Amino acid sequence: MAAAVTLLVGTTKGLFLLAEEAGGAGWSVSGPHCGGWAINHAIGNAERGAFWAAGGGEWSGAGVWRSADGGASWALAKLSNGKFDAFLEADPAFAASIGVQPDPPAPYSGTLDALWSLAVAGDTLYAGGKPAALFASRDSGASWERLPGLTDHPSAAGWQPGAAGLTLHSIVADAADPGRIWVAISAAGVFASEDGGASWDRRNRRANAAPAGDGGETGLCVHNLQRAAGPGERLWQQNHEGVFTSPDGGRSWQEVTAGLPSSFGFPIAVHPADPATAWVVPLNGDMGGRFPPGAAAAVWRTRDAGASWQGLRAGLPQQGCYFTVLRQAMATDRASPAGVYFGTNSGSVFASRDEGDNWQEIARHLPTVLSVEVAARG
Repeated sequence: MAAAVTLLVGTTKGLFLLAEEAGGAGWSVSGPHCGGWAINHAIGNAERGAFWAAGGGEWSGAGVWRSADGGASWALAKLSNGKFDAFLEADPAFAASIGVQPDPPAPYSGTLDALWSLAVAGDTLYAGGKPAALFASRDSGASWERLPGLTDHPSAAGWQPGAAGLTLHSIVADAADPGRIWVAISAAGVFASEDGGASWDRRNRRANAAPAGDGGETGLCVHNLQRAAGPGERLWQQNHEGVFTSPDGGRSWQEVTAGLPSSFGFPIAVHPADPATAWVVPLNGDMGGRFPPGAAAAVWRTRDAGASWQGLRAGLPQQGCYFTVLRQAMATDRASPAGVYFGTNSGSVFASRDEGDNWQEIARHLPTVLSVEVAARG
């Protein structure tokens, strides 16, 4: 029996914890946590009870919520103030009547709209923002500093926003060498640092034949970036223009979209022990409605680094399915066989405990799911 799993599910109305019950009897749901904030991403360790959740927006401001007791209580490190703070400050009588006071001035107010991603590398906790910026905490999320090396990159003046804005939505690191970090920005591409974020190299070069006129690069609108560790380390990205993989730390990218029903999708997930195995959720195109092709849900898996793909449908809706799976709403656990999980904008969460061969809906009617992560163990 695989170990029990805790999922951190970020939604438009707070963070939810989905915990597998003993003996595989089902899943319990707790939440919403984090003050009902929009939570774009959350990470943590189930055994230690340490969780972090990043999000916010124009109304609330931006910040990172943290819990040291498995989600029973939460504290907020606010990085920017929102319109609600200004509203409360302008009307003290109303603030007093509802028993809420504006938060103190936050350090990045006016320059940070929301936080979109989190990652741990060694003793450092990282957070990615909108507009694109990288922040670091050396005290487990209590305080934060902006790392200027990324936003001072010579290419920064030419970065263009994606449909959701100029967002740093993916951060991955090398656990064996925490100085190695990769980030993805929509729509500026992939950047890598070998020195813990002090300096950055832009890495978007194609290794295989490129369509005429693209300058030999992948599309710069990366939707999600993941790293598969172990022998044969490999980076994977779901791009606005297709699926790409890199065996050399992002210095060159091979397009592996052939065999998929669509080049468009948002998330990508990787196997915990086999860098050649990955999963994607193709959608019917940017202008086609952004739902599964033929309105029939499928997760597609490769076991040979993208040379071939297999559609996995058992247990997924095959008629009238119009949901979207967003960029951070798919994850894997470290079991053998690996578990795979994804959430939808219609509020469902699906799980497979056999690497995608079979699926089960484990939660429904949640708010729009923005992210799914498996809480680490050990």
